[in-house]
Amino acid sequence: MARELATIGYEAQTQGEVIERLKTAGVEIVIDVRAVAASRRAGFSKTLLGASLRDAGIDYLHLRALGTPKPGRDAARKGHIGEMTAIYEEHLTESAAQLALSEATEVASERRAALLCYEADAAGCHRRIVANLIRERIGVEVVDL
Repeated sequence: MARELATIGYEAQTQGEVIERLKTAGVEIVIDVRAVAASRRAGFSKTLLGASLRDAGIDYLHLRALGTPKPGRDAARKGHIGEMTAIYEEHLTESAAQLALSEATEVASERRAALLCYEADAAGCHRRIVANLIRERIGVEVVDL
């Protein structure tokens, strides 16, 4: 059986619910793929989220370079997923994004990881693109929590 790579969006959940889902899935490390790791949703800003995850026995890694650039986030908010995808795929050609993708791939090859972003539906989120690229590189099975 292939190693799994999870993805999770916190849009419609509390921090406690997200952490419980991660623990139930056996996630060892959360890879935060948000460009801006601040959130208006309580408990999801980088520092507080990282501390809460560590308290639950889950490591935290923020890879800002894997976040969607502002025009891509704006397109996603409007429901223009094709436009967001095109913007994000262009962003992925940048060296910083490639380095971050390599780091995420290495982590996912060694540990049970989950990619975290805001959107509840992975199909409308760039984390699905990242997950699929990691899947292609190391053969993990992608599971949306």
